[in-house]
Amino acid sequence: MFRFADDFLACFQYRTDAEAFRESLGHRMEAFQLELAEEKTRHFEFGRYARANAYRNGGKPQEFTFLGMTFFCGKTRYGAFKVKRKTSRKKLQQSLERFTDWLRRFRNLLPTGDLLWQAKTRVQGHLNYYAITDNSESCQRYMHLTRRALFKWLNRRSQRKSYT
Repeated sequence: MFRFADDFLACFQYRTDAEAFRESLGHRMEAFQLELAEEKTRHFEFGRYARANAYRNGGKPQEFTFLGMTFFCGKTRYGAFKVKRKTSRKKLQQSLERFTDWLRRFRNLLPTGDLLWQAKTRVQGHLNYYAITDNSESCQRYMHLTRRALFKWLNRRSQRKSYT
């Protein structure tokens, strides 16, 4: 079981255990006049054999997003099953948009040194949350796109392309 505030994720080895938990959870929440959000509740196969079973049925293994991370079935370099994580596409896009909006607003208001320092702080804040095992590709992409946006907006301050 993994939880954060009012969100949680429950994992079970057997389908019957998951169904029993789902039923008892519904009764437990009713006792407190709460209800489960059906649009957020999902029940699917995930684990060591999910990839092989999905390919056998002609599909792809399912993945899910929890707390801004997309979880998917992967393998270690030795071929063993591993749950892998990457930054969800939606959260990456939102973070880039927030960075670009901030940059567009403050590029002419702050001295260049302060702007670069605050940009570094913002990127570091993103990496403090998302820089975990198996997520280096998304983090590299985020750093590349923020660096590109930073140079783009800094170079628009004059006709000379002074930042590369």
